[in-house]
Amino acid sequence: MTLKVAETEQGGWTVLHIRGELDLVTSPAVRQSVHDAVAVGRHDVVLDLSEVFFCDSSGVGVLIASRRLMRSCGGRLRLILPARGAEDGSHVNRVLAALGVRRLFEVYPDWDAAVDDEAQPLSA
Repeated sequence: MTLKVAETEQGGWTVLHIRGELDLVTSPAVRQSVHDAVAVGRHDVVLDLSEVFFCDSSGVGVLIASRRLMRSCGGRLRLILPARGAEDGSHVNRVLAALGVRRLFEVYPDWDAAVDDEAQPLSA
């Protein structure tokens, strides 16, 4: 399965809709998309991972590196990880929780909440 990344703008947020498998082969595309957004001055980024059905350690590494990049430039990174879905929630959410890094991210259940500065992130 390939990975597809589509970019949209919502308010001041760049939303990267990611679909497919986030692994060793595909994760560089996500890394590049985040870097491209920052390079053109977009420092508030949402990664919509609601359609990512597989994530390995390379994918987790890209998410952590993206968080680090956004923090270094004074930006914000938010993730969309549905709390409910096939088999008790998203695969990415379960992987992040199992590795103990879920708490590092601001996670929202959907697109509307992720781009709303008044919305509260989901608890870890």
